[in-house]
Amino acid sequence: METGYIALQIFLLVTYGIISVLGIVGNGLVIWVAGFRMARTVTTLCYLNLALADFFFSAILPFFMVVNTMRGKWPYGWFLCKLFNITIDTNLYGSVFLIAFIALDRCICVLHPVWAQNHRTLSLAKKVITVPWILALLLNLPVLIFFTTVENENGDTHCGFNTNFWGNISEEEKLQKLFMSLEIIGINRFVIGFTLPMSIIAICYMLIAAKIRNKSMIKSRHPLRVLTAVAASFFICWFPLQLCLLLATVCVRAVSEEKYNIILLLVSLTGILAFCNSCLNPVLYVFLGRDFRKKLIHSLPAILERALTEDSAPATDTTTKSASPPTEAELQEM
Repeated sequence: METGYIALQIFLLVTYGIISVLGIVGNGLVIWVAGFRMARTVTTLCYLNLALADFFFSAILPFFMVVNTMRGKWPYGWFLCKLFNITIDTNLYGSVFLIAFIALDRCICVLHPVWAQNHRTLSLAKKVITVPWILALLLNLPVLIFFTTVENENGDTHCGFNTNFWGNISEEEKLQKLFMSLEIIGINRFVIGFTLPMSIIAICYMLIAAKIRNKSMIKSRHPLRVLTAVAASFFICWFPLQLCLLLATVCVRAVSEEKYNIILLLVSLTGILAFCNSCLNPVLYVFLGRDFRKKLIHSLPAILERALTEDSAPATDTTTKSASPPTEAELQEM
């Protein structure tokens, strides 16, 4: 049993290390290209924010590796305990909300092209894009309030739920409140932080597909291909972990009594797939760039720039007003 545990920890450490390096380098490159080399548009602003979420998540993975090596002991203090957990959940909430925001933006461009031409400006996007981050932080309030460093009976410090928050009550009452709080947090994470935004993305795709079919638009737009790959990879990577976390939430008392250790094992294994998502998006941007095979020998920043750019001219605050609907070709290029 001990040998299997050590083998699992080594596997996790190696995998987390690779994900962290690839995520930092890849998302750092996207931030550099989208933030400093490209003309600022609504699309590049969206993917820049998505890269920032993945970059910070990749940057904290080394802390996670150290904690795993120390078998759950927390050496960093209460502040980093809160920051660590907030960053993990912010990556989840922020990423899926940003993807939903991009899907809504694409949907508006297809369904209401005239409105998009006249009102889809960079200044408006800068204001609206703060909404996903605000929602992510609001959903993280329980982590900010309840999570801190706690000591067990052996004197070891861990980063976890502070059961002393409720004051001087019996241990049984603390456990009851703890289980109830964890259930609420887990269900909110699954419903509000995953199911709801993924449903919005799916609805947007159905509306876009219906519009494209009705207008006989055979070729999908390039930004839609990138969004499709990003949304699909997010769902594939995060859904198994979300399902396991929901199962752990429903069976939280049994898991705490070590009756279903298989659930914790599944959470660890599916967590690897979820963490991979933080370094996957830059790869998608590169491989979905136009003429990738011909341009692979050129600089990677140039490939990323083509992958993230909008097909039309950048949207600015001085968007040209249009009284007539754009042509179908223009509609595909928006």
